[in-house]
Amino acid sequence: MEKAQEEKTLIIMKPDAIQRSLFGEILQRFERKGLKIIGVKMAKISDVLIEEHYSHLTEKPFFNTLKNYMQSSPVVLIALAGANAISATRLIVGPTKGYEADAGSIRGDYSLSGQSNLVHASDAPETAEVEIKRFFAEEELFDYQKPDYKLVYSEDHF
Repeated sequence: MEKAQEEKTLIIMKPDAIQRSLFGEILQRFERKGLKIIGVKMAKISDVLIEEHYSHLTEKPFFNTLKNYMQSSPVVLIALAGANAISATRLIVGPTKGYEADAGSIRGDYSLSGQSNLVHASDAPETAEVEIKRFFAEEELFDYQKPDYKLVYSEDHF
C-alpha cells in the first residue's frame, strides 16, 4: 500500500460564517474529521489580497460585489494539515452553491447561496501552497505531533 503524504490546505471562514456565529461549528467539523490545525487567525482582507486571491474573477461583473462582501467583516483564516486534507476539506465543505450541496456538508447545512457560502477551501496542492503563503507568514504556522493521529489513521498510513 502506498503511503499517504500529509497535505496542507487553506480555509477562509467568510463574513457570513462569522456574522452568523458559525465559527465554532465549522472549525469543529474539520477537527472531528481528524485534520490538524497548523495556523489560525482573524483578519480584514485588504484590496490587494482580495485582488490577488480572486485574480481569476477581477474582470467579472460581480467582482466588486464579491470584494465588498469579503470586506464586510473580518474573516478567519485557517491552515489545516492531514492525509488527503484537500479532498477531505472539500467534501466537508460541499459544492460552491449551497443550494446544490448535500445535507451534512457545511454548505448543505447552512447555505443557500453561491456567494454567501460560508467558506473557501483550496482546490489543489499547488493552490493551497500559494494561498497559505498569501495569508500566513512562516512563523504563524506550526508543526507538531497530534497524539490522536494514531486513532485517526492506520499505522501504515504515513
